Amino acid sequence: MEIVPITPAFDGFDALREASIGEGHRMLVRLQENWISGLNRFERPGEILAGAIVDGTLAGVCGRNIDPFAGNAAAGRVRHLYVAPDHRGRDIGSQLVRFIVRDAADFFSFLNTRAPSQAFAFYERLGFSPVLENSTVTHRLYF
Repeated sequence: MEIVPITPAFDGFDALREASIGEGHRMLVRLQENWISGLNRFERPGEILAGAIVDGTLAGVCGRNIDPFAGNAAAGRVRHLYVAPDHRGRDIGSQLVRFIVRDAADFFSFLNTRAPSQAFAFYERLGFSPVLENSTVTHRLYF
């Protein structure tokens, strides 16, 4: 597996987006719409959109932005983590998040995420701490 910077024009992104839609998720639709509109292109300092390539196929994506909900440029946010169903269980999601975290401290004081409850244990295994009583953040990783 290789993790590389990507854009929504990357070969295989459309198939990944369609897989996410098939599961009832719209995060990759929003990612692509925001990229096309220019609202979010992961181009400010510290931001990145990464893809996991497995056997020549885009198997998953994850992004890092300045947290748009925090009102603080020192707050980063893990965005749009998605791994295709046929690639799950291979540590791809963990490796994507580790890639996003790797140099995040160079830009941010912490990273936030808003995860569904079934992903709480996943983020906690990666060192994120639960955040209570915050409608935009479920977990935070401090540097």
